[in-house]
Amino acid sequence: MLNETIIVAVIGVIGTICGIYFGYSGYKRTERKDNQQEGKESATLFSDIGYIKSGIDDLKRKQEKSDERHIEIITRLTSVEASTKQAHKRIDEIIEKE
Repeated sequence: MLNETIIVAVIGVIGTICGIYFGYSGYKRTERKDNQQEGKESATLFSDIGYIKSGIDDLKRKQEKSDERHIEIITRLTSVEASTKQAHKRIDEIIEKE
């Protein structure tokens, strides 16, 4: 009877130790997988932020080119207005002479 009690107690202790070991190893495995998943999500976010940043940079460059063209058009328009003003004066002079 004493031997059976000792055997049952030893089996109980071994079972408890095995339960603790398997529980801890499962916890570590899950933690590792969680860390990998978090790493993948972080990498995805960083790459998305990089794409957004490059898109914004492209938009800035296009806006700068558009601004330069706008300034060029305004400059040309100013010279055309001055030329038109002089042409109107000449036309008015011609009309007055006739």
